[in-house]
Amino acid sequence: MTQIEKSTFESITWVQFLLFLSNMSDDTGNRLRFQLELEFVQCLANPNYLNFLAQRGYFKDKAFVNYLKYLLYWKEPEYAKYLKYPQCLHMLELLQYEHFRKELVNAQCAKFIDEQQILHWQHYSRKRMRLQQALAEQQQQNNTSVK
Repeated sequence: MTQIEKSTFESITWVQFLLFLSNMSDDTGNRLRFQLELEFVQCLANPNYLNFLAQRGYFKDKAFVNYLKYLLYWKEPEYAKYLKYPQCLHMLELLQYEHFRKELVNAQCAKFIDEQQILHWQHYSRKRMRLQQALAEQQQQNNTSVK
């Protein structure tokens, strides 16, 4: 099977699956679709997964790119509150740009993004710890001055 036929087959399969979900009873189909989309959107926070998708040509598939555009509704507060990994929204936003999608084929690009995420988390953790310590010290000072 050629790459084009394979890509088309995978797209049709994906679209058929989404149609299958929409044909299920409203409650069951909506709940299942919500869970699947929630999991998929959160997977986008993983740069290695994005590299995997890029290397297999998913980002060249117009139907898949349109699906990524559709998923932007997760940025709305009523949906975003369910996300454990909010950085996935930033990746989803970046995936709207063709240049970014093309660069993800390069494993070095994915590695760089991964390293930057780790550095961000480390900085955030240290900053949060300093803020918590400062708050604890301030509360302790307030308690001693009240007595």
